[in-house]
Amino acid sequence: LTLFHEFGHGLQGMLTTVDYADVSGISGVEWDAVETASQFMENWCYHEPILRSFSGHWETGEPLPDDLVQKLLDAKVYMAGSAMVRQLEFGMTDIELHSTYDPEGPIHPFEVHRKIAERTQVLEPLNDDHFLCAFSHIFAGGYAAGYYSYKWAEVLSADLYSAFESAGLENHDAIKELGMKVRDSFLAVGGGVDPMKVFKDFMGREPSTEALLRHNKLL
Repeated sequence: LTLFHEFGHGLQGMLTTVDYADVSGISGVEWDAVETASQFMENWCYHEPILRSFSGHWETGEPLPDDLVQKLLDAKVYMAGSAMVRQLEFGMTDIELHSTYDPEGPIHPFEVHRKIAERTQVLEPLNDDHFLCAFSHIFAGGYAAGYYSYKWAEVLSADLYSAFESAGLENHDAIKELGMKVRDSFLAVGGGVDPMKVFKDFMGREPSTEALLRHNKLL
């Protein structure tokens, strides 16, 4: 999965047509869209024919049995709803702490997180939950007020992949044509064009959460 993910970044670097280094490849791409191509590539890893093409018995080369392939596909969406609301909780906490929160006020950051956790977690948060102490992403990790970008990139990449699903994943001519469009748009323009414009030009509409929810068996 990581190989597919990083290959998406690699394609942006190899196929960029922008002449200026500061906005070529992934340089200059808005933070909440920089993972679109990489997460788009992850979808192909779970396309069954591709999954079968790089898997098998390490010694004999025997293909994975159907039931094991299905287990791998099922594992991808196991407790997907819980994982999704957890990421939403992290993103909401990040935005709250870096926007409306007053560090000089009487409310402790732990309480900010707790109130959000009460709205998102299935079980009541523990009183001694000090998760923020280890949440380095939003303090020294470069994701201050930007942690939401993880989930937003999933929305964009799943929606983009849905165009290929609609064309028919086994329709090789249609997939090739769409792939060339992706190459000439998402992979070529780097940070030289607003990512939302690139998306709208390709899809002909605003982003939708439908594909992400469907891929996670939440629809």
